[in-house]
Amino acid sequence: MTPRTDVVVTGLGAFTSLGVDAPSTWQAALAGTSGARTLDNDWAETYGIPVNFAATVVGDVSERLTRPETKRMDPSAQYALASAREAWADAGTPDVDPERLGSVVSSGIGGIITTLDAWDTLRERGARRMLPTTVPMLMPNSPTAYISLDFNAQAGAHALVSACASGAEAIGYGVEMIRTGRADVVIAGGTEAVVHPMPIASFAASRTLSLRNDDPAAASRPYDVDRDGFVIGEGAAVVILESAEHAAARGARVYAKIAGVGLSADAYHITSPEPEGRGQIRAMRSALDDAGVTARDVVHVNAHATSTKVGDMIEARAVRHLFAAEADHIALSATKSMTGHLLGGAGALETLFTVKAVAERKAPPTINVDNPDPELDVPLVRDTPADLPAGDIAAVNNSFGFGGHNVALVVTNA
Repeated sequence: MTPRTDVVVTGLGAFTSLGVDAPSTWQAALAGTSGARTLDNDWAETYGIPVNFAATVVGDVSERLTRPETKRMDPSAQYALASAREAWADAGTPDVDPERLGSVVSSGIGGIITTLDAWDTLRERGARRMLPTTVPMLMPNSPTAYISLDFNAQAGAHALVSACASGAEAIGYGVEMIRTGRADVVIAGGTEAVVHPMPIASFAASRTLSLRNDDPAAASRPYDVDRDGFVIGEGAAVVILESAEHAAARGARVYAKIAGVGLSADAYHITSPEPEGRGQIRAMRSALDDAGVTARDVVHVNAHATSTKVGDMIEARAVRHLFAAEADHIALSATKSMTGHLLGGAGALETLFTVKAVAERKAPPTINVDNPDPELDVPLVRDTPADLPAGDIAAVNNSFGFGGHNVALVVTNA
């Protein structure tokens, strides 16, 4: 039997509400910083939207790109390309055959800002004023396509769309590209840019957003008894995946290994998770089996936990059910309390956090939890980071999406 190819992470990149790159984003997360802030516009007043804040990106992404690039890309692609270039440089600019290099970068919604702006242009100024680049800009595969062009990645350019699980599933697909021999190196991650009045109004109408307009920084509060919904976030995160053999041959620095990928579908409801968390449990169990680790090996879980009344506790109960007595030794983190919910980019950013947690033996905190839900029966990392043990360890990153998509990734030390 041929041994399975190990897949490692050799590069990290990010552009988020916490920082303009991966190091600043990670340090802000360890410091318990909130990226949520009041929007500097009149959308709430003009359109009657009950929410006037979001976790918007810091810095100006145009400083990382050329002017022609920003003009022909939706913000979602801009964030992704900037993150990919950072991750590639962080990996030491691997020398790889273009036919052995892949790109898998996903978005849950795609270029919606481009779509809505284009409709406004057509309606108000007519067809002659439409940009000829509109369709390439709004395509959900635009970020991964531009990355494949930028890096000459010819092994495949893919964009898996599975709502809020998209970024994590993209990384899982990248792992499979390497395992099956299609690629030696894959640029993988997720991105989202939806801070626009229509998406905000739509999420508000579904009663899934927090309404804490008076205190945005404290609005995302997973597992707190007073949680009232998530905070929309934006940004991107990208990791460089590489076969362990390829990384070793070029002497690359390795952060950690993506050891297990688990997928399932609830087949229950278009927006609500299955109440017993059975699909979530299956995804986590599959990821553990795929990684060849047991519940006892897992010391950290980066939860999907969005700060909704129902969803948070379904996941918490699923974690408790799967890990049972071992759950008492797990450091549970809910980093959306700081970053907001990046939708299709969330799973990628939280994978980056999980990789850093394993590499540095530090579980990031969960902020804004003043009164933990009494149903929470897993140790929660609150306010300050928690030390993770020495030796061989494993961590799980959970990502769940509308439509019943469940993705779990297992990260182990290099």
